[in-house]
Amino acid sequence: MAVFNIEYRSDILDLEYPVNVIYPDKTRVANPEDQDIPVLYLLHGMSGNHNSWLKRTRLERLVRSTNLIIVLPNAHNAWYTNTTYGYRYFDALVTELPQVLQWFFPNMTTKREKTFIAGLSMGGYGAFKLALETNAFGYAASLSGALSFEGLDKRNQIKPEYWAGIFGSLEELERHPTPLLESAKLSDQKTKFWAWCGEQDYLFEQNNKALAQLGDLGFDLVYQTGPGTHDWYYWEQQLEQVLAWLPVDFVLEERLS
Repeated sequence: MAVFNIEYRSDILDLEYPVNVIYPDKTRVANPEDQDIPVLYLLHGMSGNHNSWLKRTRLERLVRSTNLIIVLPNAHNAWYTNTTYGYRYFDALVTELPQVLQWFFPNMTTKREKTFIAGLSMGGYGAFKLALETNAFGYAASLSGALSFEGLDKRNQIKPEYWAGIFGSLEELERHPTPLLESAKLSDQKTKFWAWCGEQDYLFEQNNKALAQLGDLGFDLVYQTGPGTHDWYYWEQQLEQVLAWLPVDFVLEERLS
């Protein structure tokens, strides 16, 4: 297994863009001739970046026996959207980044059914958003995802100017606190969804409501809950469940050793 730290010039974002990639050890668990290696885009939460999963979890150990490429992009605090202030993170992630990665790793899959996405908190929102609004991902997972903004005005944690820069206006977000539902209503693709949220997480009730609404729309959705707060301790545990859910080769003995 190898970890690559890549920085390239993003034409869409008009900046030097960093991304980390974990590449599987093909001599141990994959066919050396494989030209179709599955890929998981793993998204960070607010205040995080492309290093967060590597720094805060044992990610390398969890995936060391898979045949899975892990891509760790950076969206700063932009919610994986095309912001109103001009930074098009959504476009950069769904169009430009896969093209760049294909140049570096030509044996990375281009098939939707072998392309996966997951994230925590803001990244959970991003994973579902990118899956619902594109036809690029066969599986999408959310860990403690910020899937609804209901009650945002009551928490008042971040200035209205910030939300306006991301979504247009705080007032619009208050009128439509679950923008993912609008995306879901327009979606006709067959992504499989998986979500987890801790029962002591401050986003627990928002998850219950948003995921019930997605389920009512007929999406293939698994939702699990259990004891847990909004914390890396639980996200690391649940990432292992996500990896077990994905259709990838996994050597159990190696993972537990």
